[in-house]
Amino acid sequence: MAGVNPTAPPVPEPGALLRLNVNVGVLGHIDSGKTALARALSTIGSTAAFDRAPQSRARGITLDLGFSCLCTELPPHLGLGPGQLQLTLVDCPGHASLIRTIIGGAQIIDLMMLVIDVTKGMQTQSAECLVIGQIACQKMIVVLNKIDLLPEEKRQADVEKMTKKMQKTLENTKFHGCPIVAVAAKPGGPEASETVTPIGVSELIEVLKSEAYLPKRDPSGSFLMAVDHCFSIKGQGTVMTGTILSGCVSIGDNVEIPALKVTKKVKSMQMFHTPVTYAMQGDRVGICVTQFDPKLLERGLICTPESLQTIHAAIISLSKIPYFRGTLQTKAKFHITVGHETVMGRVMFFSPAPDDFNKEPLENDFDFKKEYLYQEEYLSKDSKPSEENKENDQTGERQLPKQQWALLEFEKPVTCPKLCLVIGSKLDTDIHANTCRLAFHGILLEGMEDKNYIETCLPKLKVYKLKHKDGQVERLCDDYSVIGRSLFKKETNIQLFVGLKVKLSTGEEGVIEGGFGQSGKFKIHISDGVRPETKVLLTATSKKKPKAGKGDPAKEDESNKVDSVQPVRITLLFKRYIFDAQKKMIQS
Repeated sequence: MAGVNPTAPPVPEPGALLRLNVNVGVLGHIDSGKTALARALSTIGSTAAFDRAPQSRARGITLDLGFSCLCTELPPHLGLGPGQLQLTLVDCPGHASLIRTIIGGAQIIDLMMLVIDVTKGMQTQSAECLVIGQIACQKMIVVLNKIDLLPEEKRQADVEKMTKKMQKTLENTKFHGCPIVAVAAKPGGPEASETVTPIGVSELIEVLKSEAYLPKRDPSGSFLMAVDHCFSIKGQGTVMTGTILSGCVSIGDNVEIPALKVTKKVKSMQMFHTPVTYAMQGDRVGICVTQFDPKLLERGLICTPESLQTIHAAIISLSKIPYFRGTLQTKAKFHITVGHETVMGRVMFFSPAPDDFNKEPLENDFDFKKEYLYQEEYLSKDSKPSEENKENDQTGERQLPKQQWALLEFEKPVTCPKLCLVIGSKLDTDIHANTCRLAFHGILLEGMEDKNYIETCLPKLKVYKLKHKDGQVERLCDDYSVIGRSLFKKETNIQLFVGLKVKLSTGEEGVIEGGFGQSGKFKIHISDGVRPETKVLLTATSKKKPKAGKGDPAKEDESNKVDSVQPVRITLLFKRYIFDAQKKMIQS
């Protein structure tokens, strides 16, 4: 659809009032009161609101995403005239083991509420939610909940103290200066009567209205929806509820369920119990299609037929999450969240060639024509420089590339759109350890759909290692050649190295001509000739050491002089591409 304004408000159906939907994530540590807050704010609940699932009720905690909405009038600062602001509240679980669900929820929100138990302050999962918010969200409101637990005479002072603490925590994040609101979503706690009046919630609604903005909404492109709940309605069909991530959908459209490899027709749609004929990016919608078993699709994606890729490996552009302790090592395994799936995956990090370290990043593209340098780990201020980087870094100042990439190899295939968010985590870390489990985040640039990608796709990826071999000159052969040793093992096939360039520590450049004898020695041709000073040095080192007799100071002195003559070193540098089956040696 040419000419679509991605931030334009949705066009209402004829005769309907303008309605702007903004998705608000409710995130925070377990037991900070998120579900109670969502309940206190909501005017309409969905089929998946307020821990309705039997397992959630039995355990007394949120186990899945909950959805409800607050409808209020459009605030004047949006400049849209009269209409309705629908704040769809996405209640995310707080338990550490449910981080996958939290990451999935964060990808569909426009505005985030970070809920903090005012009596405890920031806790481990509050910090992880803040990290997720920084990656996936533009705006945030901090909600200091449970102020009813503070003694009334000290309440104001304690709230001010916690507010200052939170301001300090947020100082170096993108959310510095964000609003901080104190509330008691359910004074008296879970056992209190349902009629109890919340404290501060009306003030929070005003702040939510003031922070509302026109999120990016674009009905063009392929339809893609993240499904979070699925159930049957007798005589009507199967309903999939979720949030539209891109494009739009209308009654009568065909949608694909990639996980089930089936295509279904849209029979009817609802938004929070209101029937609609059309929905677009950002909308929370229930889509009813012809009957299938809802147990087969508890969570997943639905899309325009044939618009998604199922991939076995991917190339991503990435950044390390600064709160993650330790290094990101090549060959390490991480929990990889791609779109709305989390699978185990192995990583290999690579960077631009050192001459391109300062080049500006390619935002949403990857160039297979370029060469890239293999890295043992993601390069950061804390990482140790590799031998290759020491070679290329003569100034002594540590240079870091402006962009880095990783090859991800998944243990099982994942279905996802191109350019989707990728988060790497160490979810097997002890949840009671006070440490951030989120390691890196990035954008998926290239997916490899062929399950034989190692043979078909990876050879196109020009990632190289710089190889470095050292030997020394044994003796001068003639004015244009020398004999070298200690560069190869006795059993090495020297013919593989014939024609490769080498450099002497005295400055001459030569070419390996062939083997010399059977012990791994070789002959180097120097086309510009051996320098006179090198000849002198080689003559001195090739002289046999005189045997020092006991009590013969003159001979001992001569022996020490020969020892102090430095041997002439030989250096062989070449590249070897990681995915080259022939393991060819390349010299530029």
